[in-house]
Amino acid sequence: MATTRDYYEILDLPRSASDEEIKRSFRKMAQQWHPDVSTDPDADARFKEINEAYQVLSDPQRRQSYDTFGRAGVGGTGAEGYGPFGGFQGFGDIFDAFFGGAAAGGGARRPRRPAGADLRYDLTLTFDEAIHGADKDLSFTALDRCDTCDGSGAEAGSTPSACPQCGGSGEVREVRSTLLGQMVNVTACSRCRGSGQIVEKPCAACRGDGRLERKRTLRVTVPAGIDDGHQIRLTGEGEAAPRGGIPGNLYVVTHVEEHPLLKRDGTELYLELRLSMTQAALGAQVPIVTPDGQELLDIKPGTQPGTEIRRRGKGVPHLRRPGARGDLHVLVDVEVPTRLSDRQRELLEQLAVESGELSLDGDGPPEGAPRTRKGKRSLGERLKDAIN
Repeated sequence: MATTRDYYEILDLPRSASDEEIKRSFRKMAQQWHPDVSTDPDADARFKEINEAYQVLSDPQRRQSYDTFGRAGVGGTGAEGYGPFGGFQGFGDIFDAFFGGAAAGGGARRPRRPAGADLRYDLTLTFDEAIHGADKDLSFTALDRCDTCDGSGAEAGSTPSACPQCGGSGEVREVRSTLLGQMVNVTACSRCRGSGQIVEKPCAACRGDGRLERKRTLRVTVPAGIDDGHQIRLTGEGEAAPRGGIPGNLYVVTHVEEHPLLKRDGTELYLELRLSMTQAALGAQVPIVTPDGQELLDIKPGTQPGTEIRRRGKGVPHLRRPGARGDLHVLVDVEVPTRLSDRQRELLEQLAVESGELSLDGDGPPEGAPRTRKGKRSLGERLKDAIN
């Protein structure tokens, strides 16, 4: 059963622990509580607990989700994760990574057949595709299972034989003494490459490898709300393994193009809206860009520069909260004209007079009013005087 304790508490770490501190604590505790080393009756459960905590805290995205939403943000158990040396599946792999082999008394562990290589695919998405999700076709070249020999590497009508060097086990064992007692170091057989089999009559198509390079096409569903740098793992869609081993995984890394107007921060979107003085003063309906298309935004009379107008639910969908979306923040900037016609200046001066900012009698504005130009002559008249 999965643990209900806090992951930081399990690894004896503060919530501000660095990646290196997390890895160091995991190594130390894994060596202490591995079932093949510890005699504690609870060692098996404790080791599972330690491994589960590490799988979440060692992944930056899963750790952020855990810090924000707790266990619900990482799907509970974290049963499918990665240790400090790649993807581990069980205690034996972790123990081999630390000690190079199996513990004495527990028997030597047979390694798996060589797995296929993991692949990376860089996928470029438009801004709209990242917001709303999309189905994308991936085309790439990779080693795939040979159809002629069905991946065995042997010619049709023949079968591989047991490797004479390892006796068909696929592994070579070396006994050595350590501080923990006698250990068995298990490595893959170099002659058969861990398969335990020798192909005496190689397949003519793949030359005994069991794989051929070919072009593949896959369709991947990109979830709505994915961000730049996120990874989508397609299990078993990497390269085929030699002679029937487990295929690798395909990791799709997303790259999202920028929007010319909308700026993204997680699930929040920001839009800078420039208004004229009259729009800000009198109010207006102005078109704005949103992830769902163009909409009309009501501007209240007297809107000031720096005002933020929030459109709730118009942001980016949450990856882990179906139906929930962030907000769109409209940041208002009022544009002051730098060039005015004579008529425009007269109207503005008239407005200044009526608001008490400008005097017509040449005595200046009322006490406390801001200082402005005096008189009501137009710009053209003043230019003529200056020329004369």
